[in-house]
Amino acid sequence: MRVAALIPAFNEEDLILETIKGVRNIPEVDEIVVINDGSQDGTGAMAQTAQVRVIDIYPNRGKGGALNAGWRETRADIYLLLDADLGETAAYGSQLLAPVLNGEAHMTIAEFSPNQAGLESKKMGFGIVRRFAAFGLWFYTRQIFTSPLSGQRAVRACVLDSLGGFMEGFGVEVGLTVGAVQEGYMILEIPVSMEHRGHGRGVKGFLHRGRQLIHICKALWKCREGGNSR
Repeated sequence: MRVAALIPAFNEEDLILETIKGVRNIPEVDEIVVINDGSQDGTGAMAQTAQVRVIDIYPNRGKGGALNAGWRETRADIYLLLDADLGETAAYGSQLLAPVLNGEAHMTIAEFSPNQAGLESKKMGFGIVRRFAAFGLWFYTRQIFTSPLSGQRAVRACVLDSLGGFMEGFGVEVGLTVGAVQEGYMILEIPVSMEHRGHGRGVKGFLHRGRQLIHICKALWKCREGGNSR
């Protein structure tokens, strides 16, 4: 089965090469695609030096829009979705691929260990958005997800085809999860040892989480209206 790694990136010139290096350590990945989402730094140029396929989109479309651009231009049986700031821990994406390749799940979601979750909570903020997303997923699916906002996933092409792609904005993970469950697909959360940059508890972090919360609310409303992530 052909596996493509989709890496949406916005102003990640400091970590993009390490992330690509990590993905290159995953033997199952056939193609690495970096979607340079309107970056204002050297993200696209740095990715080009790594000799991977780079899709440049302008202006910035947000994570969902970037993933849609990559998905529409990349043919694969399985897509490995990875954030650009994972660094070399992106190599743990192989653990997400195994159950999908073996037919145990249609989609896997990276679940952080308890120790990592505690560290992420300190780096990312107070966890209000995560808890709200978890409740929203339970409300629509009656399933409990430990890492509702994890963007590190392996997903079969049939799931994305049936949903019509990714929901726009920061609601992409919620929309994908709800849509997949409502379409009858099997989802597994897989413990991994990945690490990525947090937004902290400063003004920038609060603004990011505020936008994220708004997008999640919109995503849940769309799921109510349409029954999937479209």
